[in-house]
Amino acid sequence: MTVEAVLFDWGGTLTPWNDLAPADAWRSFAAAHDGADADALHVAEAARWAAVRDTARAFTLDHVLADAGHAASPAALAAYRAFWEPVSVTHPDAAPVLRELRGRGLKLGVLSSTAWPAAWHEAWLHRDGLLELFDGCVWSSELEWTKPHPSAFTAVMAAVGVEDPGRCVFVGDRPHDDIAGAKRAGMRAVLVPHSAIPAVQQVPTDVEPDAVLHRLADLPELIADW
Repeated sequence: MTVEAVLFDWGGTLTPWNDLAPADAWRSFAAAHDGADADALHVAEAARWAAVRDTARAFTLDHVLADAGHAASPAALAAYRAFWEPVSVTHPDAAPVLRELRGRGLKLGVLSSTAWPAAWHEAWLHRDGLLELFDGCVWSSELEWTKPHPSAFTAVMAAVGVEDPGRCVFVGDRPHDDIAGAKRAGMRAVLVPHSAIPAVQQVPTDVEPDAVLHRLADLPELIADW
């Protein structure tokens, strides 16, 4: 069946994996927010991610702040965002790959499990010259459910204007969230195993990818005859 759309995970796939500690990000937040408890914020976020692992229930930074008993602070959120800015840069292979796929007439999309606002992600993609290459971007901070829930994959299909999951290829770094989720939604799936996913975030799965890719640059050739 002819491929009509290629859909990508963001963190660890379009961007390189990073080893920055979320607790340090909340310390940056607290340094700009008098009275904020960085440890409580870190614990609240970890609990939300545990719920994602167990139930795929999406969440936002506002949920984390509320759980920790804090109000939003523009200055503190700016400090938090600045902490993550250095690891928001897309992989050098991403732009050439996206341009080649787009040149073939394929639709392109992003589906990311994230608590961060869509505006942050899209500003970073725009900065890197990639935003205009996508037909649609879906961030779980704007959804009720995130990967591997089927509705998340349905949402990104709708965003790029594709109805048949069998005509979609999903590219991601997480066997459970990305590969199992995409396959169960009816898509083909390519694993990019570059990320040192923490043990607490790993979920056993018996679903196999359609292909394993060690260089993002090899994706156009891999799917040329799919």
